[in-house]
Amino acid sequence: MSVLLSDVVSGSAVGLRGLLWRLSAAELRTAAIEASAEILRLEAVRVAVVDELSLRPDDQVIASRGVGCWLAANTMLQVRDGKKIAALGAALRPFPAVTARFDVGDCSFDHAVLIVAFCESPPKGMPDAALPRCIDLLLAAASGVEATTTKVRSVIATLERIFESNEIPPAEDIDRNELRIASTLNGRVVVRGDFDALTGEMLLSALSNLTMPTPAPDGTPDSRSAAKRTADGFTELIRRYLDCAKTGTDGGQRPHVNVHINVRDLAEHRDCAAAPLPDGVAVAVAVSDLDVGHMPWLGPLSVSQTRLLGCDCFLSTVLLDGHGAPLDAKPGKRLVSAEQRVALIARDKGCAFPGCTCVPAWTDAHHIRHWANGGPTVMNNLVLLCRSHHRLMHRKSGFVGKWVIRIGVDNKPWFIPPPSIDPQQHPRPANTTFKT
Repeated sequence: MSVLLSDVVSGSAVGLRGLLWRLSAAELRTAAIEASAEILRLEAVRVAVVDELSLRPDDQVIASRGVGCWLAANTMLQVRDGKKIAALGAALRPFPAVTARFDVGDCSFDHAVLIVAFCESPPKGMPDAALPRCIDLLLAAASGVEATTTKVRSVIATLERIFESNEIPPAEDIDRNELRIASTLNGRVVVRGDFDALTGEMLLSALSNLTMPTPAPDGTPDSRSAAKRTADGFTELIRRYLDCAKTGTDGGQRPHVNVHINVRDLAEHRDCAAAPLPDGVAVAVAVSDLDVGHMPWLGPLSVSQTRLLGCDCFLSTVLLDGHGAPLDAKPGKRLVSAEQRVALIARDKGCAFPGCTCVPAWTDAHHIRHWANGGPTVMNNLVLLCRSHHRLMHRKSGFVGKWVIRIGVDNKPWFIPPPSIDPQQHPRPANTTFKT
């Protein structure tokens, strides 16, 4: 019995697992991509149908207290998810450009929600004429396989920086913070919280080293799940606090939060950002000229909040060239110094391998040319890689071919794939910055 690729995507999953062995790895990859595209298509269809039904509700919908509740009652969706689908359909109506991109499957549900939320409540300083250009910029960040929520949020934070207002971004509004701790019937404790980005950054920073996989003394890999390691790390964090913070003033050093910001933007202050942009100046130009704060764990942070943190902080400065790459002044050491690692984080912002989202705390400093072969420990011979991609660069077992890393004319790493992935071996930029 043969298995057609089209049948895998369009047919039922019943009995499919026993037939997939007939497909090659390339066909399996194609099937996974096509199935994901089909999910996006059907998601857009559902949003459009539910929105039309909300405009012309019948007795069943009216009796269900709205189309979102009706959808949840007749599917396996939760009520909150049904209401989100209905809300997105209504929110898309005034923004045809966003609707068109969502309908063709080039923008995910979550990214469409972020974009229309920005469009519905733009910064007070943004003129109405700038909205179409802002939408184009947001859609560029949300489109394609390289789109991530962090990239969309970064563009939103940058636009809020350009049209600076006195409003507190939702990610930084501490008045929304909530933490609920309740005991269960069997004597356990359930913790549920919702925090601002800065508090989340402090928590993740404090937990980082405590949640790492720890092999057994005999080398057996850590069998704990990520959730179990996080729970164990949180327990250890509480234990250390109770052991050390015996009084209100003897609490030890605060958790470290790294925030990266252009020194010009940190020092700059504008009394009013509500003035319209000059004729002929595109929003994209303004975005390239201005920056926002960046946290390794949770991404963008407004300049206002960054300035607040700058009032009482440890400041590390990194000298950058015209391309934004750090200039190294301490060559000749085999092990990467603390200063060099700070510079690497400023340049690579985590694992630099294309498409990887691993945060800086979980990366190694990889020598492009090994130090044992005469490779110096300087910025142009170093790149941050997560442990998985670090192993890949040292010939991961079972992998055919070898990735090559080169430092480009922009003083940033570029990755050349092996012929098994790209026969033409086109260089790929590091996964460090988003360019529209």
